[in-house]
Amino acid sequence: MQELDEKALLEYLTAKGAYSPKKIGASNEFTFLANRTGRPQAWKLNHQGEMESFATMPDRVLEVYHSPTGKKSIIASDFEGNEKQQFYITNDKGETVEELVISQDHFHEFGGWSPDEKKIAFASNRRHPGYFDIFVCDVETKTEQTIYETNTNCTAICWTKDGTGLIISLKVSNIDNQLHILDIASGKTRPIGNVDVPARYHSVQLQNDGAIGYLVSDEGRNTMAIASFSLNSPEEIQYLLEDEQWDIEEINLSPDETKLAYSLNQGGSSQLAVYYLKDEYEKTLESIPSGVYQSINWLNEDALLTGVTSSVIPGDIWKVEVSADQSDRLTHITPDSDIAKWWVEPELYQFTSFDGLKVPYFLYGKKHTNQPVMIYVHGGPESQIRNEYNPVIQFLASQGYAVAAPNVRGSMGYGREYVQLDDVRKRMDSVADLNHLVKDLTENHQADKDRVSIMGRSYGGFMVLAAITHYPKLWAAAVDIVGISHFRTFLENTGPWRRRLREQEYGSLENDVDFFEEIAPLNHTDKIEVPLLIFHGRNDTRVPVSEAEQLTSDLEKQNKDVELIIFDDEGHQTEKLENHVLMNTKIVEFVNHYLK
Repeated sequence: MQELDEKALLEYLTAKGAYSPKKIGASNEFTFLANRTGRPQAWKLNHQGEMESFATMPDRVLEVYHSPTGKKSIIASDFEGNEKQQFYITNDKGETVEELVISQDHFHEFGGWSPDEKKIAFASNRRHPGYFDIFVCDVETKTEQTIYETNTNCTAICWTKDGTGLIISLKVSNIDNQLHILDIASGKTRPIGNVDVPARYHSVQLQNDGAIGYLVSDEGRNTMAIASFSLNSPEEIQYLLEDEQWDIEEINLSPDETKLAYSLNQGGSSQLAVYYLKDEYEKTLESIPSGVYQSINWLNEDALLTGVTSSVIPGDIWKVEVSADQSDRLTHITPDSDIAKWWVEPELYQFTSFDGLKVPYFLYGKKHTNQPVMIYVHGGPESQIRNEYNPVIQFLASQGYAVAAPNVRGSMGYGREYVQLDDVRKRMDSVADLNHLVKDLTENHQADKDRVSIMGRSYGGFMVLAAITHYPKLWAAAVDIVGISHFRTFLENTGPWRRRLREQEYGSLENDVDFFEEIAPLNHTDKIEVPLLIFHGRNDTRVPVSEAEQLTSDLEKQNKDVELIIFDDEGHQTEKLENHVLMNTKIVEFVNHYLK
């Protein structure tokens, strides 16, 4: 093991990425987001292909939404990481920016531009902390009108092509939702699909004539597939393209409405493809680098625009010519440098857990026997560790660690059955998966059983705490980032709108407090035998900072080895460069100290 190379670590941490490309009207211009200046901002390319600012906001930019012609744009930004988006408008491609939808104490979710570009739709919890209603805002007069109220989490997806309605989404559980067509004038709704079947629906695309729509769903299926529906009789969807093993993630309808571009999640990496609607023919595109693709746009009838990230690509925007299957990298956010040659691509493995379930994981940096190991647990829990750039994983691998990143039961990407394997009172089965991962690493990859550490963020932080309290002998060190230390106190203190959805996954305050008490890491701190490093953001609206404070206080009373670092200017994510550098420097120093 080497001493910490702070300069090299800084290079890993400051590798910049571009993501979320958005085409501007009918032109070939587009915007994208990049953390080039210390926090994410909106950028574009000039005629020489060089980056220039689209609009600079005082805090991070979460997304940009261009009107159909591209003459107007909405910029979404929050304050100090609190995720309470506010909307700003520019009518001159970022030259000047004005406030549009502002209510600093509330959340806002963008719901699309009206076809005539005079209005936008959005959802907000202004009426009640736990309920999201639908609003329409006139962008000229800046007047707002509530058009739909419901005592649930409701968001707008897009306008109908005639401008008289909205397609809205109602959250049913942590993963499931319903789609409805809302008639703005009458307030009446019609469901899309069978509302009696638990399902996911997203990535809605509408034809210009307003008669046919396309979406991605798992209604009546295990995996997500492409389906069509009629807006005249939307209750029945017809599947067009499906994969029995993998989820289709995103679709985008071509300008001539003859093709659907889509991405397929194959075990954590994306496959880009095009489906020809008339001929029912699919063409996979192989020229684009392997990785994860998001925000697919059609630049023209034969060219796609997408963001690409992978274990060795921090993030760039690529163009793909469909007919020729030729790709071109449009941005170079992180130029090729000496540090890039040390980045490694993971190998994909699986282990057999206690009940015979096959659990996949990525393994980075495996070089020799008796290596120290870091297990990196993703959040969610309905998320997935994917083939994406992670600076800390890469740096630890360069320092001689083997890094295992599992998708334990409950992870997305492997079908509905897999994601529900850890629901409510099956919660600890996913923690048991970690126990069997350690066995697999030591028995089949010759990892050093005395030098195994674990880290995770958000729900991954809970997994860390559960692992070191329920399997205390396995670990040499642990890192908890914005983690849950007790589901009861988490549910009591998180936002009311989040509580209702999370109770579907974790269990409820009404029915499952006994189980929460049984499994809570906070109730088992006496079993912790390893040093613990904790990070949290003061403005976290998802997992309150009290989760970290109560755990730290309890451990300090027992004279346990614990350190808590709170970022007063961060929320659930760590966005600011100086905090990002401090946190990850501390993590690497911490694991080097205890596992060296």
